Amino acid sequence: MSSNVLALNAGTEPSLVAFQVIRRNAAVVAFDPEKISVAMTKAFLAVEGSQSAGSSRVREVVARLTDVVVRSLTRRLPDGGTVHIEDIQDQVELALMRSGEHDVARAYVLYRERRAEERAARFVASVSAVEPSVLHVMVDGARHPLDLAELRAVCATACIGLEESVSADLILEHALRNLYDGVAVEEVTQALILSARSLIETDPGYDYATARLLLARLVQEVLDRPVPAEQMGAACTDYLPRFIRKGIEAELLDPRLAEFDLDRLAAAIRPERDRLFGYLGLQTLYDRYFLHIDGRRIELPQIFFMRVAMGLALGEIDREARAIEFYDLISSFDFMCSTPTLFNSGTLHSQLSSCYLTTVADDLEGIYQSIKENALLQKYAGGLGNDWTPVRALGSRIKGTNGQSQGVIPFLKVVNDTAVAVNQGGKRKGAVCAYLETWHLDIEEFLELRKNTGDERRRTHDMNTANWIPDLFMKRVHENAEWTLFSPSDVPDLHDKYGQTFETAYLAYEARAEAGEIRLFKKLPAVQLWRKMLTMLFETGHPWITFKDPCNLRSPQQHVGVVHSSNLCTEITLNTSDAETAVCNLGSVNLLAHLKDGQLDQAKLARTVQTAMRMLDNVVDINFYATPKARNANLRHRPVGLGIMGFADCLYRLGIPYASPAAVEFADASMEAVCFQAYWASAELARERGAYSSFRGSLWDKGVLPHESLAILGAARGGYLETNPDVRLDWSALKAHIARHGMRNSNCVAIAPTATISNIIGVSASIEPAYQNLYVKSNLSGEFTVVNEALVRDLKALGLWDPVMVSDLKYFDGSLARIERVPDELKARYATAFEIDPRWLIEAAARRQKWIDQAQSLNLYLALPSGKKLDELYKLAWIRGLKTTYYLRTLGASQMEKTGGAESGGGEEPRFCSIDNPDCEACQ
Repeated sequence: MSSNVLALNAGTEPSLVAFQVIRRNAAVVAFDPEKISVAMTKAFLAVEGSQSAGSSRVREVVARLTDVVVRSLTRRLPDGGTVHIEDIQDQVELALMRSGEHDVARAYVLYRERRAEERAARFVASVSAVEPSVLHVMVDGARHPLDLAELRAVCATACIGLEESVSADLILEHALRNLYDGVAVEEVTQALILSARSLIETDPGYDYATARLLLARLVQEVLDRPVPAEQMGAACTDYLPRFIRKGIEAELLDPRLAEFDLDRLAAAIRPERDRLFGYLGLQTLYDRYFLHIDGRRIELPQIFFMRVAMGLALGEIDREARAIEFYDLISSFDFMCSTPTLFNSGTLHSQLSSCYLTTVADDLEGIYQSIKENALLQKYAGGLGNDWTPVRALGSRIKGTNGQSQGVIPFLKVVNDTAVAVNQGGKRKGAVCAYLETWHLDIEEFLELRKNTGDERRRTHDMNTANWIPDLFMKRVHENAEWTLFSPSDVPDLHDKYGQTFETAYLAYEARAEAGEIRLFKKLPAVQLWRKMLTMLFETGHPWITFKDPCNLRSPQQHVGVVHSSNLCTEITLNTSDAETAVCNLGSVNLLAHLKDGQLDQAKLARTVQTAMRMLDNVVDINFYATPKARNANLRHRPVGLGIMGFADCLYRLGIPYASPAAVEFADASMEAVCFQAYWASAELARERGAYSSFRGSLWDKGVLPHESLAILGAARGGYLETNPDVRLDWSALKAHIARHGMRNSNCVAIAPTATISNIIGVSASIEPAYQNLYVKSNLSGEFTVVNEALVRDLKALGLWDPVMVSDLKYFDGSLARIERVPDELKARYATAFEIDPRWLIEAAARRQKWIDQAQSLNLYLALPSGKKLDELYKLAWIRGLKTTYYLRTLGASQMEKTGGAESGGGEEPRFCSIDNPDCEACQ
């Protein structure tokens, strides 16, 4: 035993006598550090040969690392206790890797893996010899022998088609460790699921195996009996009519669903598509989407998809044909509706829309009416964007009482607390974002709403905030000029102006203020306010940076109103007013499902988008509207927001790094294709159903397509715009098509975050780069191991996927950058979000924005931010013509030290915010 380890007994550390080890056979033995030293020495022998065993270097390293392992264990249990043998071995692996002994760590891990396989083989051989009376399960209060052969068959069924990468025997072996005599039968099923789940990090195949085990439990819960996979078609055919009756009787489903030809629909159900699910996707549906009665689920996955499809086909002439068409699209994962649609389609409360945008009036009645409308809208799962710019600033005169206004901030505290009190139908947190324009006199205090210091009565920790920035302010920042803040009660028309008209009016108000005609105002350097915006964004994650003029100058609907804000996730840009609450209906195309032979399958994409746009348009008519202002606006303009997801997965499939010109070109080409098809499909719907009522006078009507509106923005900015003008498709044909038939929808495309629906179908979220290649994801359904399946596939092809690689990825937070044996080409392709220069994200987003008639949720990642980097990044976003940005995400200091990330800019003291890839789930 090393002298260092012996010294522990003489110091302040607990005596090692107080520690015991739980072996795999559940026996408890004394803790012996010498066994750690022996195991490490054997690993060195395996790598360096027998001559190394007595070398002073090896002896010294083994002694030091044994000491590290022992100290780690004693810190965790300062008063002594029991430690499982697996935990000790995990600590040995970690110590070897952290010390740089990667070859030795690899040998040690492979030895553990071989021993695990040997144990599993011995276990399988012993299964038939085990007496059935060794363990019993409790079923309805009665004891029954545990049938190990049946359990193994269950595991084997879950692994069908996955045998090359998963082991049914290993799942069973791990599960049996957690069973005991007299265990409840429900716990046996759960033990199998937990066992498979614990193995996901070793191979993505276990992700699918876990999902299938969960599915078996769900089938038992819904149908009251286990059903073999080959019989699920008949089971679904039999169950669909019963489900509809049961749901209607429980006052969950719309009675009109019973009017469908249920036999025809049941025959169209494809239960084999259940095998598309990964564990995270199916567990999310189980926990939050499937209908239940008194906590018991009454939906199976394919029944669920059919219910959603039926709800969306209620207004169709041939309802059954359309329902089957819609079902095929979503159940195959080619397209997925947004969360509110999945929650509520076909139910008695068919609130299917995702986003609501409102403008708050400048009077007490209007303010509290807006807060009431917030509560009503988010009750049924709507994400909210509130435009607070009209509300007068602190110190403004109140004519009715001759008093002074308290400004915007106190009311935002009420909005914050309302969002907490009214969660979205009890299914997820309420969510709202407040927008304020940069010239508002309360803007400086607005920037501080998310700070953790200061008067709590003027803080809003549970809501989001965003800056609504006019181009004139950005010009003043570039030109190092002064900026003037006003109360909207003194400059009421600025709220509705943009572009050159705004600039003219603003300059006139500045002149009036200088002349003493406006009492309440404040002048300050524009750069000073800009720096505070960026500082607060860095420190608190808010307010987000969004740009007013691109949203308005490029809006197809500028002839009938003004875009005063975006939504909760910054992808919706629709007009709002005192009379109209903007509503948007979302859904996203799975871009990965449309790759074929290294390129987009244009024919399949056209079919998908045509059906998806029909589904989204149907939402407008079927939707439950909590307020008249929402109903009137949505029926008048009929906007929808078709988005994409799986962008990063497409790059993996194509072998393209995110940080590359090729990725930017793919972003351009793929978004052009999606937008072209969406606009074409809307014109087709107009031919069938008629154009939306406010079509005349729109940019569509004038023959100005979204990419052509960039010229309008460029002319207004006078030089502050640098974009790529390239086109690939026949837009002149589309323009002629729209001229003949009009458009069914005022707006068609918006890229939402897709946080939850991308989890459901198992692809990368939205346009996001990979957060990490291996990590634990936390959401409302619990914690889930996420491993990059494409990376595993490529590493397997090179013979590099093994337990050591898993350990390396875990230690380096899912990054390949410091794993020496990984080729540079793979490191570039699978660079994580914080390893990618964020300028590439902006360049790709700018290419997409060229085609999109709304906006996109664009997160920006900075490993080690500085004021200079933030300034350059957000100025670039403006110059490239982006309409909005979303979260700024940064790494913590401990993560930076481990991954060896970007250098600090300008020698500044690094600061770190606590934003850690939170899901935005309100929209999707």
